[in-house]
Formats: sequence, structure tokens, C-alpha cells
Amino acid sequence: MKCQSVNAEIITQLRSILGDSAVFVEEDQLLEYGHDETENLSYPPEVVLKPADANEVAEIMKLASKEQIAVTPIGARTGLSGGALSLHGGIGLSMERFNQIIKIDEDNHQVIVQPGVITQVLQEEVAKKGLYYAPDPASRGSCFIGGNLAENSGGPRALKYGVTKDFVLNLEVVLPSGEIIHTGANTLKNSTGYNLTQLMVGSEGTLGIITQATLKLLPLPKLNKLILVSFNSAIDACKAVAAIFKAGVTPSALEFMEREAIDWTIKYIKEASMELNPTTKAQLLIEVDGNEEELLLKELEKIIAVLEIHNCDKDILFAEDEAQKDALWFIRRRIGEAVKSNSVYKEEDTVVPRYELPNLLKGVKAIGERYGFQSVCYGHAGDGNLHINIIKGDLTDEQWNVELPKAIREIFELTVSLGGTLSGEHGIGLVQKPYMDIAFNSVEIALMKSIKKVFDPLNILNPGKIV
Repeated sequence: MKCQSVNAEIITQLRSILGDSAVFVEEDQLLEYGHDETENLSYPPEVVLKPADANEVAEIMKLASKEQIAVTPIGARTGLSGGALSLHGGIGLSMERFNQIIKIDEDNHQVIVQPGVITQVLQEEVAKKGLYYAPDPASRGSCFIGGNLAENSGGPRALKYGVTKDFVLNLEVVLPSGEIIHTGANTLKNSTGYNLTQLMVGSEGTLGIITQATLKLLPLPKLNKLILVSFNSAIDACKAVAAIFKAGVTPSALEFMEREAIDWTIKYIKEASMELNPTTKAQLLIEVDGNEEELLLKELEKIIAVLEIHNCDKDILFAEDEAQKDALWFIRRRIGEAVKSNSVYKEEDTVVPRYELPNLLKGVKAIGERYGFQSVCYGHAGDGNLHINIIKGDLTDEQWNVELPKAIREIFELTVSLGGTLSGEHGIGLVQKPYMDIAFNSVEIALMKSIKKVFDPLNILNPGKIV
């Protein structure tokens, strides 16, 4: 189906639903909502809407369905796969006014929250009650809970506590038809029918628009210890990762940073500071958390024994206070921004079983040598999630546009051959869609298309994404 354009009559009807103050057609507003953090792509909608409740979203979808107009849900625009880009123009549906934490349920360790709440704000509010919401993407200071739900976001502490889907109990969702449904129940166990909640999480706004979520919370860990460990070989650093788990320790975070990633962050991000040994090729940032100091120290002893076997630098940095911990995490969380500041780039969000991480890194570097590109790698090593930033540098436009997609396909083929898949937490969206045939066969892709058709038979909700 071909989506229709937004005309003056439609704008008038939208204003009658939302009021003039929530409808935007000015060019600068459209351009602002026409991009996320995916490369330099720009796909502005024809109108930006800012509804305030589920009923307004429902009325918008009823109109869009009747007129066959594309609707793209838009969160904080921090995504890295193009999921919030309005490929077919139409309506850009900003969820930023859905910014309320409705209820923190201390008795049941749950929170009811709207999708426009910033992730870090939610974490800090529940922490005041001694509770913990663990998923923490690098953009947690600006990204929305709704975007985390749409992409099934992870972050460093997904290693121990799980990704977004592991915290979702129930969702309020507006369907493309304008109907409002609830997908689950506010209970820890639910074996009642198909799991619509988990189908929605990670669906990237292609099946429905999330207007409220009930999330599980955990007791807040009282203590954490953080160490920074350097290696003269990036491969040795990667090999140490699986060995830590085989030694019987599960860190709360285990992050890998290649030398170039650290150098660029120090160079391009203000307030980022670190002294590096000239021979350092990679670092692991390792955190353990819990409630007993003695147990955490014993875990660190086990971890360090493993690291020494894998040729780590003898000078291990122990973060002595919260300020030093924050400084180390600041560098790790700003790597993506630093890479973007330095060069045109493409970021691939590969994930493999963690034992295969050294083979993935070696393979990526070998592919880079064949195609002539530089890559800067970092990521959540503990769960095998490697972010591969491919730098344009001196590549010609022809190399970038014609040859590089072949190289990316080889990277994904390698990833899948190692037991991995295309995306660990950034989603498929627009930019990874051409490679879905590597991870899924024709029957599996047909099933996904069929699910899309059941929920969105007119293909108006975030069309052109995933499949």
C-alpha cells in the first residue's frame, strides 16, 4: 500500500484532536524530528504531533488508518539504527509529553511509567526508594523508556541483570487501528495466552505505540567495586572475558574498549581524561556489585587472577571513590559521541557468544584490511556485544557506498557463523534491514511479515523498518 500525503484538511482534523499547540508544520521543527543519531540520515515527517494521552494517540491512529497516512513513533531520537526516521513522510508522533512516573509500587517492586520518561530519571527516582531499574544504555541521560522498549535496549549491566525485556510485565498499547490494549498483567508470572508483551518489546514501533509500561524493579545493590585493566593485546583482553565467567564470577558490568576508542574520547570529549601506557592496546572496565564488602573483594581477587593469566598489565586501577567511578564510566559512555565527532562512520551492533569474541574481533580487523577501512571497536564484552565503528577516513564515496556494504555483509556473515546475530541492542530499523536474510531464512522472515500484517494490515505504522 502506498501511504498518502498529509494535506491541509488532515492538518485541520489533527488540530481539532490535539489543539493548535501540539501540531507542528514549520520546516525547522520537521527537520529536528527527521533524524536520530544514525549516521547523518534525515527523513523529516510532514507534520509533528505531540499528544498527551493514549486517547489522543488512538484518535490520531484512527484518522491515519482511515486516510492511509504513515505514522512514525518518535522518542528522544538517540537511536542508532534509524528506527525513528519518517521514511514515508506522514506523521511524526513525538511521545515526549508522556513524561510521568505514574506509580512506584514499593510493596511489589514495580513501577508504572510513561514512555517519554528519561531512563536515568526513572533510575534515580526508584533508587530513592531503595529500588533498582538495571537497563542502562550509554544514552541513559537522554534516551526515553519508550525507545528502550522499542529497541529492547541493554547497556553495561544487562550482563548480570538482563535487558529491557526482562523487566517488562505489562504494556498499554495503541494499535494502528486506534484500539487500546493491555498486553499482560502486573504479575511476575503470567502463562495466560500468547505473550503479547514480549512481542511488542523490540518491535521498533512497527506493531503498536506504547503509551504506558509496568516494569519490574529489584532491590538496589548497596555496594559496587570498579577496576580498569589494561592489555598489550586486544585479543588477550577478549579472551579474558569468557575465562572470568568460567572461574565462577558474574560481574555486574564488563566493558571492552579498544585503544583508539579511548584516545578519541580523550581527544574529542571535554572533561574526558586518562593517562595510557604507550603499549596499551585495549582495556576492560569491570564492575562487581552486591551488599557485602568481603564477598565483592573475593570476587575481584578471582577476576584479577584470571586477568593475570591472560597477560594483563600489572598496574590495575581500582576506582577509589564515586568521583573516580563516574570519571571512568564517563569515558566509556561517551565513546560513540567521540567517534561521531571525529569522522563519518557506520556502527554495527554485533553480538556473539562471549567465548567467540576474540574470533569476531580478529575477523573484523581482517575484513577491514581487505576492504581498506579502519574500525574502532568497543562494547559490552561480558555478553559478547561488540560495537564496530567503521570509519570513512580516506575512503572514496564509491568505496563507502558500493564496496563497504559488501564488507558489512561479510562482518554479519562472520557474526552469524560464530553463533551470533546482527544486533544486540540497537535494533534493525532501516540500516540493518538489507542484511536480515543472513540471520533468518525465508520462512522466518515470512512469519515476521505475517505478524506485521496482522497488527498493521495497511502498513501505516513505521513502514519500511525491520522487514
